[in-house]
Formats: sequence, C-alpha cells, structure tokens
Amino acid sequence: MIVLVFAMVCGVYICSVCLKQISTNSKIKIQDIQVIERPSPDVDHENLQISTVHYPNPETFSRAECAQNPVRYFAILSMQRSGSGWFETLLNSHVNVSSNGEIFSVLDRRINISSITQTLDKVYNLDWFTSASKNECSAAVGFKWMLNQGVMQHHKEISDYFNRRGVSAIFLFRRNLLRRMVSVLANSYDRHAKLLNGTHKSHVHSTEEAETLAKYKPMINSTLLISDLKEVEITATKALEYFNSTRHIVLYYEDLIKNPTKLKDVQAFLGLPVMDLTSRQVKIHKGPLSDHVKNWEDINKTLDGTAYESFLQADY
Repeated sequence: MIVLVFAMVCGVYICSVCLKQISTNSKIKIQDIQVIERPSPDVDHENLQISTVHYPNPETFSRAECAQNPVRYFAILSMQRSGSGWFETLLNSHVNVSSNGEIFSVLDRRINISSITQTLDKVYNLDWFTSASKNECSAAVGFKWMLNQGVMQHHKEISDYFNRRGVSAIFLFRRNLLRRMVSVLANSYDRHAKLLNGTHKSHVHSTEEAETLAKYKPMINSTLLISDLKEVEITATKALEYFNSTRHIVLYYEDLIKNPTKLKDVQAFLGLPVMDLTSRQVKIHKGPLSDHVKNWEDINKTLDGTAYESFLQADY
C-alpha cells in the first residue's frame, strides 16, 4: 500500500509539472507572435506615407534662396468648356502658384504612358517654362488636363504616378451640362468662322468680344441630346472612380461663381497663404439659355419631365 500510494503521488506530481511546462511554452509562442505583428516603436510610420510637400531640384536653374521652400504638386482634371481656363487664371493670380496650361493638348506628349510620365517629371521638377511659371519661389506647381487627353486611357498608370509622387488632383466639373454643350458648339463654330476679326479665341477679356461671340446661336441635336448628356455624366463618374485613391478635391464651376469662399478652400487644399484671386476673363454666354440656342423649343420639349429638366433654368 505504501509503495502504491507513493507511486500515485509521484505520478500526480510529474503530470502537474508537464502540464505547467506545456502551458508556459504556449504562452511564449503567443507572446512571440504578438511581438512580431506589433509595429516597431523605432519606425516613424507617418514618414512612410507619400508626402504632398516636395523640394524639387530643377536642372535648368537654381532655386537660390527659395530652395528650402516646399512645393506642392497638383493637376486640374476637367473637360472642355467647364470653366477650367477661367479657374486656372484665378490660380495663377496667386503669387506662389504656377499652373502651366493645357500641356497635353499636344499629341506627342500623350502618345504613350512613357511620354506622359516624362512630361509630368519635367513639370513637377520645375523645368517646364510657360508665362505662368513663378520658378524659384513657386509653392504649388501644376497644369490643367482634359479627361480626353489620355487621362481615361491611362488612368491606372497616372493614378499610380500621382500617388507615388504625391500629386493632388483638382476635379473641376460643370453642373449644368446643357450650358457646357452650348459653349462647346459655339467654340467649335468659331474655330472656323473666326468671328473676332479673323481670330479664334476660346476666352475673351472684354464685354465687346463676349457679345460678338454670343451672337452665334448653335443648333443642338435634340435626338441625341439626352444620350450625349448621359455620356458626359458617365465620363465624370468614371474619372472620380479611377482617382478615388488619389488625394483630390471636387469643384463645380457654378459653385465657384456663386460662392467666392470656395477659392479659399482650394488654396487651403494646396497649402497656400490665402489671397484674393482675380481673372480678366469675361463670360461669353450670359443670361437664360433660351437666348443662346437656335432650336430652343425642341430642346425644351426634349428635356421637359426628364432628369435634366433643371438644366433649362438659369442657374446663376
């Protein structure tokens, strides 16, 4: 009996020791996994994110005393006759902004993604010279880019480039797509007619020039009108989806006209000191649309009762 009791006691003791060792090993393994997955305190994870602040080193000139001034990169993504030209002149009235115009209107610069990135590198390195270039002391540099100039075809590569280089996108659209259509048709007509003394101008700086261009009333194809409006809407929606991961802001032409504080939002978005922005451009098609469309009755009947009925009314 004594031997039996002793054997039982030893067996219980040995089992308890084994269970304790197994439990300890399990705890160590769990702790090891937690340590592996925990972020290292020695790594500054905020600096791992792509910065929107840059210090370019141009090859064509020296930034001199402005070398330590940060620069932000941007691109105005828009569609023709959506107010992008007017908006860009407003930006360029800021003493520290260099917006270099519609650089991808030239086909060779957008023939493939390689030529696109080479052009972008040159712009954001401050080696692209236009009348808008502030050079040494630019605090924000960019350009305007129409969606039909390679943006949609190469959206994946361009979005990756923007994210990699820290480029901010400024989307500028027009709410009233019917007004945009009138402007597109009138501008297309003037390319051939050259109503201003044999010269074509997409933008004007005097009321006299604006009134001359506004005399032409385009004829809108009412049969294709709704499908054309839908196509423009789809293009804008796709563009926003393609660049959803890119730092961006969405603006509307009508909002900029009716609410000047929107321009302060843009300057804050670009990290700029707020200034009063001005433009010499004069609006061409003023007043109700019925004054600017030749077949207005057909257009009115076509859009009446549809989702685009509000376009028939004056919106500013």
